[in-house]
Amino acid sequence: MYPAELVAPMSKDLTTAGFESLLTPEEVVAELENSTGTALLVVNSVCGCAAANARPGVKIALQNEKQPDKLFTVFAGVNTEATAKAREYLLPYPPSSPAIALFKDGRLVHFLERHHIEGRSAMMIAENLKAAFNDFC
Repeated sequence: MYPAELVAPMSKDLTTAGFESLLTPEEVVAELENSTGTALLVVNSVCGCAAANARPGVKIALQNEKQPDKLFTVFAGVNTEATAKAREYLLPYPPSSPAIALFKDGRLVHFLERHHIEGRSAMMIAENLKAAFNDFC
């Protein structure tokens, strides 16, 4: 578990961009179970690739004309129970943080694992997400 004061700016990076933090397993279920429309879920992380690539890439992607209806985030290593519950919706993919998932009508339709994020620029991640938004949103 990471100290709250350490992760607060990393969490705020997404919440100020319009993401709702899901802090409990019950919140995850309420938002992802049988949902309608599109939802983007970011599994946030303290790692460098989250700071340099994932979070900036997601924020750039949200400048796209087509966007998900809802934006959610869970924080790996912080909200461990909520993250574990969210990862159930990401199966068959193994746990990954950071990770970015797009759901349509409660079904996972696009997923970026850590190995899709690490070593790629924020702009490359944004372009990948924009293409998914254009296809599914």
